[in-house]
Amino acid sequence: MQKSLSVLIIATLTLTACSGWRDSRVNPSNWFGSSRSVEADVPSDPNAADILVPKQREGTGLFSRPDAEDTSIPIGQIDELRIDPTPNGAIIYAAGTAVRQGAYNARLVRVNSEENEKNGTMEFVFRVTYPGAQTPQGSERTRMVSDAVNVSRQDLEGIRLVRVVGQQNALESRRR
Repeated sequence: MQKSLSVLIIATLTLTACSGWRDSRVNPSNWFGSSRSVEADVPSDPNAADILVPKQREGTGLFSRPDAEDTSIPIGQIDELRIDPTPNGAIIYAAGTAVRQGAYNARLVRVNSEENEKNGTMEFVFRVTYPGAQTPQGSERTRMVSDAVNVSRQDLEGIRLVRVVGQQNALESRRR
């Protein structure tokens, strides 16, 4: 009890002595003065602003790699489609059952086509990636996968139907 009380008193005294730190030259926040406004030196060449930004060259670096190949496939079955409104648009949530265990990198990929735009349809393909090694099929519960996409109000303008497609089925929800 006496040791903890003496440690508490020493800690309290040490902290109260720190009030002089604020105005000390040792404090790094006092190393620079307050800011002031100055005129900007604008270069006459419009490309001169990018002098410090290196030029991007694709695939020419020492450690550069080619873009990874997309090995994802549509999920086996779509089980649930839910559209939750938000102040900025909607969240489209989809859940499905994969063909076998180990599915990862689940994502809803939007399908853009003239037919969908003409009909007021927003279509997604629910894609997953499977490991290279064979995995067991397992129970339905162990193969459940879900993903959600945030869609803005601008994207939802003119949309009357949202559809999510898998291998065996598709679920869709109509606007009321």
